[in-house]
Amino acid sequence: MALKSFIEVHPDSHFPIQNLPYGVFKPQPGSSPRPGVAIGDYVLDLSEIASAALFNGPLLNNSDCFHQPNLNKFVSLGRPAWKEARATLQKLLSATEPTLRDNATLREKSLVPMSRVELLLPVQIGDYTDFFSSLHHTKNCGLIFRGSQNPVLENWYHLPVAYHGRASSVVISGTDIVRPRGQAHPTPGSPPYFGPSRKLDFELEMATIVGPGNDLGKPVDINNAADHIFGVVLMNDWSARDIQAWEYIPLGPFLGKNFGTTISPWIVTLEALEPFACEAPKQDPPPLPYLTEKVSKNYDVALEVHIKPAEHEKPSVVTRSNLKHLYWTLTQQLAHHTINGCNLRPGDLLGTGTISGPEQESRGCLLELTWNGQNTLSLNGVDRKFLEDGDEVTFTGYCKGDGYTIGFGKCSGRIIPSAP
Repeated sequence: MALKSFIEVHPDSHFPIQNLPYGVFKPQPGSSPRPGVAIGDYVLDLSEIASAALFNGPLLNNSDCFHQPNLNKFVSLGRPAWKEARATLQKLLSATEPTLRDNATLREKSLVPMSRVELLLPVQIGDYTDFFSSLHHTKNCGLIFRGSQNPVLENWYHLPVAYHGRASSVVISGTDIVRPRGQAHPTPGSPPYFGPSRKLDFELEMATIVGPGNDLGKPVDINNAADHIFGVVLMNDWSARDIQAWEYIPLGPFLGKNFGTTISPWIVTLEALEPFACEAPKQDPPPLPYLTEKVSKNYDVALEVHIKPAEHEKPSVVTRSNLKHLYWTLTQQLAHHTINGCNLRPGDLLGTGTISGPEQESRGCLLELTWNGQNTLSLNGVDRKFLEDGDEVTFTGYCKGDGYTIGFGKCSGRIIPSAP
């Protein structure tokens, strides 16, 4: 019999008792931030559950991890503590358990309508790295910029390519994104263009939240890498393609990328995603031993991108893709990041890179969808090559189970004009 909660959860809700993603919220504008989990249309205040001494297992009893303004301390505790918390919460929220169900006072204090809360960044992000892990995206970018002779560079098949991003400009879903200004390719006989980006784009990504880190100089073994991943969020790594194209040689992305990265507020744990694990694509040539996994898996997470122009009431779906299309797995990304001795820390953010699939509708950015502006995309009669001011971009992600949905909520942002 499927696990059910005493809280009514709509069948299409992203947040059934099988999910219980973690976030950080304020129940009222003047409240202090505190951790919570999403259940149906409510947020369960974990600081209240902890104050009621209901986290009474051996690892979390007397811990103050749920009295913090972020989840960093909790995610640092590791998988045994995460499993203990999940078991406790699923029991408390189940239809057959009276402890919370029949305690009206505690229910009133701990269950807050989601419509009332302010959602915040779930962790303090010390460092942010963005990978380039989708073969389809890599190949399409190569075809656009280098042509059909050599669309995928040789090193890409041997290692998960990445660059170091900017953690300070990672923002929570719903934050407006100011159109960046910068230099772009000059026209013949002219200096570089300077001004607001003319090729502003979204990038459909997901990102892992690092749990326990590793000591400097001590790499994470590939077959232990999953124990260092707390969970996954949706991520939009906004990109100014014209600024990026002019600046990226020889050192890679800079101002074309670091003006804004949006993540969804709810971290879905690997435990919740486990029923949706699937075999990863075959890697040819086989990876080096430090990247060779005993079990190589992705997760079957359906992803969609919606764009709503300012003048429209309803958004248009422009992309349908899936996390399972990644060539380099989440665990390979993490293990590769540490192989040189680099130390990861709790709360670090590791983006997957744009997640594109084999079909045209599964291309994960406008660069691919419009082939760098050579084609137009129709949004219910409004044409787009790249994003215009007022456009709102929303990502959704979900897994369909037997009678329930494991979802990530939304990752959204609206483009506003450049500052003068």
